[in-house]
Amino acid sequence: MRLYIIYAILAAFFASLVPIFGKLGLKEVNPTLATAVRAVIMAVFLVGVALATGALNKTDGFTARALLLITLSGLAGALSWLFYFMAIKAGRVPTVIAVDKTSVALAILLSWLILGSKMDVKTAVGAVLIVLGAILVSL
Repeated sequence: MRLYIIYAILAAFFASLVPIFGKLGLKEVNPTLATAVRAVIMAVFLVGVALATGALNKTDGFTARALLLITLSGLAGALSWLFYFMAIKAGRVPTVIAVDKTSVALAILLSWLILGSKMDVKTAVGAVLIVLGAILVSL
């Protein structure tokens, strides 16, 4: 099995824990505060990993353009987390998760439009099935 598939499986597993722990932790907590605390914990953890692996010494290719794009990615991620936690607090976890995962189909479309990624029938049908599955789960 390719290493990136293992990483993707681990990412999916840990992502599946986010709404569970989040819903349990948000009972009496403001979602904006919870998102801020989560972000600080993630930042401290990831800086520790970067220090431990020596990644902070590998700044080749870190141009102003790369910094801008990574900053925009961070802002998009922060907004995603904020709205995700607001939705988890207010709604049913299965519905929120299903709707949130339509981001996969949207990312496929955007990667085709912006990055020029390959879009074949199989990929398009898969993206449509993701959206249909989200609709079914959320009904």
